[in-house]
Amino acid sequence: MTTKLLVNRTLIREAKLAERPPVPLAAGEVRVTVGDFALTANNISYALSGEQIGYWRFFPDEETGWGSVPIWGFGTVTESQLDAVPLGTEIWGFLPMSSDLVMRPERVSAGGFTDGAPHRQELPYVYNLYACTNDDAPALAAIRDLRSLLFPLFTTAYVLDDYIADNRGFGAAQVILGSASSKTAFGLAHYLKSRGAQRVIGLTSPGNIDFVEALGYYDQVIEYGGIASLDPAIATVFVDMSGNGDVVATVHHHFADQLKASIGVGATHWEAPRAAQALPGARPAFFFAPGQIAKRDTEWGRGEMMRRAQAANIAFCATLGDRIMIIHDQGSEAIAAAYRAMSSGQTPPDHGLILRF
Repeated sequence: MTTKLLVNRTLIREAKLAERPPVPLAAGEVRVTVGDFALTANNISYALSGEQIGYWRFFPDEETGWGSVPIWGFGTVTESQLDAVPLGTEIWGFLPMSSDLVMRPERVSAGGFTDGAPHRQELPYVYNLYACTNDDAPALAAIRDLRSLLFPLFTTAYVLDDYIADNRGFGAAQVILGSASSKTAFGLAHYLKSRGAQRVIGLTSPGNIDFVEALGYYDQVIEYGGIASLDPAIATVFVDMSGNGDVVATVHHHFADQLKASIGVGATHWEAPRAAQALPGARPAFFFAPGQIAKRDTEWGRGEMMRRAQAANIAFCATLGDRIMIIHDQGSEAIAAAYRAMSSGQTPPDHGLILRF
């Protein structure tokens, strides 16, 4: 049987385990057993934007109103009807929160393949790419857990930094990051600070101040209640990872016309009210990383952006030290409990969860 964690598509805190009969393979298909995968706040964002962006459509389930939240992790081919992808092939990429799945590899090379399942062809192609990891370079093989935990988040951060640079920083002197303790946020802070073009300010809750300051990636860290202490005359970019409408509104009203861009990325505070539609300053816009990746693919060549991001992420992970405490757990009940804790905001920011069925 295939075990899945299904999430209520309208009430994403609700999750349940389900058993499904294994899908028989057709010619050209493979069965992949899901191995170690990461669970982060990013997965909660996938659930929140599942209808808007289509995340529920990657790994559909037969039960109406419920779906499988995508995760990033490793899998191993345990059954194959395709000679080019033999048993024992290990892959890394976008997978369901499920014990296994059936894939249709296309464009197979030594480095990986694309899932050619018909229902995925209208979805963003970057999520359909899978890397074969059996012969990973030592530097990449040494950070398997961090690859699943951080590469999707740090890649978003890298692409977002590129987007800001591509727009000449929107003419702003500083970038404010909401939910500064989140991994995507401090990844972006790292890349912004490395580029050195703008000051980087982190907004976080009082309980996370010490953690965020200790990261060393922000020029200044303040509580959400301290926004009024910032100089409203400074041209500013706001990158919102929290999805908290009250915070977004406060930033917009504080900086008004000096807010040159308002970029929404995640929703770590997903139960908070959304922002009102009419706000002073730049109009809030949701950042969709595959759009910027597609732009660079056109300009730089297909795959070049992702190659650059991977190299940058490997280098970044090598500097993290003990900033992330990796916690392993196994079993369907443990996965369900971890999901409920993550969706309830109960997972500490310095914890990195690696799970497997």
